[in-house]
Amino acid sequence: IPDTLRFNTDPNATDFEERDLLIKHLKLGLTPFIVRAGGGSDIAIEMKKENTGKKDSVNAITKDPWNYWVFRISANGYINEDQVYKSSRFSGNLSANRVTEELKVGFEAFAGRNRDYYNLEDSAGNKEKVVIKNEDYNFQHYLIKSINDHWSWGYEATLSRSTFSNNKNRLMLRSGIEYDIFPYKQVNTKFFTISYVLDARRNVYYDTTLYDKTNETLFGQALEATVAFRQKWGSVSFGSEYHNYLHDWKYFNLSVNGEIDIRITGGLSVNVYTYAALIRDQIYLPKDQASQDDVLTRRRQIASNYSFYTSFGLNYRFGSRLNNFVNPRFD
Repeated sequence: IPDTLRFNTDPNATDFEERDLLIKHLKLGLTPFIVRAGGGSDIAIEMKKENTGKKDSVNAITKDPWNYWVFRISANGYINEDQVYKSSRFSGNLSANRVTEELKVGFEAFAGRNRDYYNLEDSAGNKEKVVIKNEDYNFQHYLIKSINDHWSWGYEATLSRSTFSNNKNRLMLRSGIEYDIFPYKQVNTKFFTISYVLDARRNVYYDTTLYDKTNETLFGQALEATVAFRQKWGSVSFGSEYHNYLHDWKYFNLSVNGEIDIRITGGLSVNVYTYAALIRDQIYLPKDQASQDDVLTRRRQIASNYSFYTSFGLNYRFGSRLNNFVNPRFD
């Protein structure tokens, strides 16, 4: 007797509420089998009906009063201090997103402020206070339209500022097209996308750059590829991106990344994430040479030909297969 029960959970539901709803539908789905097994006499059925004027949210199709728009507001911060050091971070984020099968639209705004204070003292007893200030602001809008089961196109507009990257004002427009070798409807198990993007940037800098620029307009292109598989044994994904400026192709950035999370056997699993980039496009860096304080405190971005990051882990679980009890004492 094949059967499928579907239900929706509220986006703001807690784990407890989601678990209760899942258990309820498990009971509903198992009821016919209990009856056929001769246990029907032990089942009591009670229909709840409240005159609220609202339709059943599970079995009836209701109109979304928000028209699929989701809004998020967040604020974060911390302060860390001792006798010779003080650090503070404050940031805020505001976003509005609408996602359907045919269209993705989003507006996002971010603001962040970092402050680091160092109280230094040399062997002669001379004291010096070093203050490091960094600020980041970013506003982004994007739209992605589905063409068919394999093709989509979209654009992105970004206005940003970053003292760390010598970026006083940057307006960037990107537009491109993407092809998925597998149909997009299979995205939960596998996808292999290839995209081509053109971009235009208008940069205004805090300090004169390596190439004696205080502002400039740049055009570029990017080719991106991503492949991922999600199965019962785990998941694996790989991605790569190549970008260069059109006025001089020697200014490019090539990056690759990979992530593996695989259950090898039984309770043994392994996870690895790696990112590497070959950097040849830091034309926005200040002309003045970085001081020792700049290097030690990361006050500003420093020239580098490459970037690399990796994390890895091995997990093994053994023992009782039945020990899944929840006991929150002293958590």
